[in-house]
Amino acid sequence: MATTPKTTPRKPMAAKKAPAKKAMPAAKAPAKAPAKAPAKVPAKVPVKPAATPKPAPVEVKVKHKLVRDSFTIPKAEYVVLEGLKQRAAELKRPTKKSELIRAGIAVLKQMGDKEFLAAVGTVPSLKTGRPKLAEAKKA
Repeated sequence: MATTPKTTPRKPMAAKKAPAKKAMPAAKAPAKAPAKAPAKVPAKVPVKPAATPKPAPVEVKVKHKLVRDSFTIPKAEYVVLEGLKQRAAELKRPTKKSELIRAGIAVLKQMGDKEFLAAVGTVPSLKTGRPKLAEAKKA
């Protein structure tokens, strides 16, 4: 009778770790050879099409916080404000009253101190509050 050798089940082998390298002192460390610069390859110049229009820059609109306010203005100045609106419309630039007021503020802001005081000095001061309506007294 032939006997077969008994096989024993194999145990899975554990992964062997590489032995840790010891750090060499700086004096004994081998010198590295300087790296060679790669050979220069002539760069290809990209050909741009001659008739490519550039896209228009996109304007970013900023939302401003708006303030609603009311004020009293003399009738004579209100008529001037309406005349300025008509003038803007004739110049093909329809304008709102608030735009005219804001334009006036921008002009005042750019003035020097003397010019600003002269412009403000031409405007008479008014009483604050709503004017009393003459029609309300009659009714």
